[in-house]
Amino acid sequence: MRILVTGAGGFIGSHLVSSLKKKGHFVRGVDLKLPEFAPTCADDFIVDDLRDAKVADLVTRNMDDVYGLAADMGGMGFISCHHAQILHNNALINLNTIEAARKNEVRRYLYTSSACVYPEYRQTDIDAAPLKESDVYPAMPQDAYGWEKLVTERLALHYREDYGMNVRIVRFHNVYGPFGTWCGGREKAPAALCRKIATAKLANNPLIEVWGDGQQTRSFMHIHDCLEGLERIMESGYQEPINLGRDEMISIDDLAYLISKIAGYEIEIRHVSGPQGVRGRNSDNELCRKVLGWEPGITLEQGLRSTYAWIEQQVRGSAAELEAGETKADVLAA
Repeated sequence: MRILVTGAGGFIGSHLVSSLKKKGHFVRGVDLKLPEFAPTCADDFIVDDLRDAKVADLVTRNMDDVYGLAADMGGMGFISCHHAQILHNNALINLNTIEAARKNEVRRYLYTSSACVYPEYRQTDIDAAPLKESDVYPAMPQDAYGWEKLVTERLALHYREDYGMNVRIVRFHNVYGPFGTWCGGREKAPAALCRKIATAKLANNPLIEVWGDGQQTRSFMHIHDCLEGLERIMESGYQEPINLGRDEMISIDDLAYLISKIAGYEIEIRHVSGPQGVRGRNSDNELCRKVLGWEPGITLEQGLRSTYAWIEQQVRGSAAELEAGETKADVLAA
């Protein structure tokens, strides 16, 4: 098939392009940038801006399937303080892309939503009940990011009802793995903690900082499970929103200690003020098991081993580059 992946320069998008190529499809990618950590496998990669309706129309032409992953996003440090930017950019991206897909008569359209659509009032305790797809209403999503995701879910459902569009809606729960953003402010908790612990190990300074009291809880899904789930959902024929995530909940402190164990380096945690998001969140996978006959199966410890190894390699490489730069500067100064 001919498949378009929007957001193909990002973490999940770049992995998805590779996975679809291995299955023999023609894959077109589009993003504001090329993948940062590895060359793209796309047959055709267009560096352009989906906030422009003309670009959305161009890239969806002659495509069978569209995986809509493009978004202005990041971890809590980013989405908690860029509300207007996120809502504006993501609304334009998704309004343009789904309308272009309709006009160009794509066969199937998959929209990647988020667990951030779920109401904050259902996530006030660290042992909060796993979130079922039906829990989304009455609506009170987290931040502008969550509101935009929920509105675009509604848009996809109305495109199905009004135009007969064949849609899929996937609610991601915290995806992690190698070749993702690990520094700079947009990284998510697993990558940030891997970086902090690798840096502590390299400097032999065991103190790391964790936002809040460290008791806030989440579940995390490895990228390989995410990819398999996406392709299963696309093939399933199921057109209502569906969770895609692990149901293995862990506190942020315990996540840090697990990474410390994997790194082989003992840490000390200092709790500092910072955005924490909701108090507790977990995925209910009953519908996933029913619809797909499958659910994500890679344990957190299994997935973190490859993730930590890759991020430690990046930290060591960055430290070596910095040291080389300082040495060069000293030579020039002399």
